[in-house]
Amino acid sequence: MRQLFLVFLLACAPAIAQLTPVVVSGTVPDEATKAAILQRARALYGVARVVDQLAVGSVVAPPNWSAHMQKLLAEPLKQVTQGQLTVEGNRVGIRGDVANEALRQQVASDMANSLNPTYTISNGLRVSAPAQKLLDTALARRIIEFESGQAVLRPSGTLILDEMAAALGQIGGRKVEVIGHTDNTGTHEANLALSLARAGAVRSYLAAKGTAAASIAVAGAGPDQPLADNSSAEGRARNRRIEFRVAD
Repeated sequence: MRQLFLVFLLACAPAIAQLTPVVVSGTVPDEATKAAILQRARALYGVARVVDQLAVGSVVAPPNWSAHMQKLLAEPLKQVTQGQLTVEGNRVGIRGDVANEALRQQVASDMANSLNPTYTISNGLRVSAPAQKLLDTALARRIIEFESGQAVLRPSGTLILDEMAAALGQIGGRKVEVIGHTDNTGTHEANLALSLARAGAVRSYLAAKGTAAASIAVAGAGPDQPLADNSSAEGRARNRRIEFRVAD
C-alpha cells in the first residue's frame, strides 16, 4: 500500500487572504479521516473558502495520524500566505510567506510542539518582502487572459501587463519569476507546455515595455497548483492565470 499524503495550498496574496480559497488535496485512509480533516480546515478558514480535493485510498497512516492532523491545522497556519503545507506520513513541510522573522520561527515551532517526536518539520517559510506586496496589489486578483489554447495575449491581458510593467519598475530591478498556470482540461503534458509558453509570452511583452528580460525567469506549473475547483467553468477560469513572484 502507498503512504498517505496531504497537501494544503494556503491563501495567496496577503491583501486578499480573506477571499482566496484554501485547496485541500491528497489521499487519506478512510472517509472518517477525510471528514475530520475537512471539518477542521473549514473551522479554521471558513466553509466557503475550503476546496475539497481529498481522495480516499489504500494508504498507510502512522498511529493516531488523524488526531495529529487536527492539532497541526491550527491558528498559526493563518499567518502563512502564498504557501503550502505538505504532510507525507510523519514528515511535515511548510512553505510560504510570513510577515516577519519572529513569525517564521514561531509558526514552525508551534507546529512541532503540537506533534509527537516521531514527526519532522521542514521549515520553508520566508519573510515576505514589500516588493512582493507591491506586485500582488498591482495584479489585484485579475486574470491575464490569452486566446483559447494559445500563448497569445488578449487585449485585456496587455492592459494588465502595462500596469505590471509600471509596478516592476518600482521594485528596483529585483528578479521576478513569472509562473503560468492552466486548468486541468487536456493532457498534463500539454498543459505544462502551454503554461510555460504563456509565461514566456508575458516576459516578452514586459521586455518590450522596458523591463529587462534578464530580470524575469519563467516557469510553467500547468494544472498542478489550482486555486479553485476545476469542476466548474468559473473555477477553471480562475485556475488559468499568471502569477508574479519576487525571487529570493
